[in-house]
Amino acid sequence: MNIGYARISTDKQTHDAQIGALKAAGCDKIFTETASGSKKDRPVLAEVMAYLRPNSDDKLVVYKLDRVARSLAHLIEIMERLNEDGIEFQSLTEAIDTKTSAGRLLYHVMGAISAFERDLVIERTQAGLKAARAKGRIGGRPRRMTDDKINAVRELLASGTPVKDAAAAVGVSVPTLYRWLPGAAR
Repeated sequence: MNIGYARISTDKQTHDAQIGALKAAGCDKIFTETASGSKKDRPVLAEVMAYLRPNSDDKLVVYKLDRVARSLAHLIEIMERLNEDGIEFQSLTEAIDTKTSAGRLLYHVMGAISAFERDLVIERTQAGLKAARAKGRIGGRPRRMTDDKINAVRELLASGTPVKDAAAAVGVSVPTLYRWLPGAAR
């Protein structure tokens, strides 16, 4: 029995292309999941692995290697489990089918390349963030409380303005005001 597994990372994507390819490959049952590939805890993948019957004619079919594994180590872990249970594996995009010796070899080569590619993406992202920080840019949400707003709130509070009114005057909530001006600083 061919068991398909399709995964997308965000709700803005669709499983349609993967499902179409899995159906064309003769999958009798298809599991779908929306989760980041970097997450180790993927409940639907765990469900698929539990669904596969050891020492049967079951085969796990995926559209692409990166849909099933988050890293080379994770892919090897999955493949070892499938191998121990006598379950075949097929990746449609990379044309890997562990029923053949060439498929087993290609699986190892493609797994290493996938890990290499992911590492390159991480390195480029880190280099970009480092370059941005060197130029004085930082990520994240802009500060709600500027130095001018903090000084204005201190003046309002010193003149007897209630905290709620002082927060409203500078356009922030009371908890934000308290976070930036703890009791000792007011």
